[in-house]
Amino acid sequence: MAEALNAATRSFLQSKILRLVWLPLLGALALWMLLGLFFWSDLVEALRRLIAFGVVAEWYSQAVAHFLSEWIVTIAMLLALLPLTYATALFVTATIAMPIMAALVAARDYPQLARRGSSTIGSILNALGATLIYLLLWIVTLPLWIFGVPAIVLPALINGWYNDRLFRYDALCDYTTHEEFRMLTQRHRSQWFGLGVIAALIQMLPIVNLISPVYSGLSFIHFGFARLTQLRAASTAPAQISAR
Repeated sequence: MAEALNAATRSFLQSKILRLVWLPLLGALALWMLLGLFFWSDLVEALRRLIAFGVVAEWYSQAVAHFLSEWIVTIAMLLALLPLTYATALFVTATIAMPIMAALVAARDYPQLARRGSSTIGSILNALGATLIYLLLWIVTLPLWIFGVPAIVLPALINGWYNDRLFRYDALCDYTTHEEFRMLTQRHRSQWFGLGVIAALIQMLPIVNLISPVYSGLSFIHFGFARLTQLRAASTAPAQISAR
């Protein structure tokens, strides 16, 4: 994993890769600005009414309930926007930037790797499925975040799983057969997840998180390509020996 992270750092500094850094951020920003333009006020008002006329309204006056509901709605929206923006940025990275980055990395560092697959639809379906599960995990585990340890550990584990599920597929889908993908997944399952958790921790750092989706994707590409190179070398070695 350390080698993959170092290789990702070298690749990240290439001019063609640097041009992709803003793609996930701008994509997520554009999407949520567009949705906010049409639906923000309706959503905020619906949440405010739900809170103001619920249990809070029974305990306090309507004025106090209205005041509290404004704060609760604001907090709820911020908590919701965090995973939504994060998921959107990674979704854009996985479906749009990853194929471009994989081609650049393969041409520069792994020219011996032949493309053996292509799955644009598969990439989109994988990203959609992973995103839905990711958002569901956030919703289910949100009550646990009021405690100290879960508030630190859960984001790293959930985001690590999401990175693994997204980037592992898109790093390999154009360069592996179904059998190769299955073997690489099974043999290095813990390392894939560990790389996802490391990427999740990097993505939590302020400012750094703006460029982290592309860097995380690069680390998965390098890790996958290195393991794929080893796998193919091992599979061709017995054939070469028998031919002699």
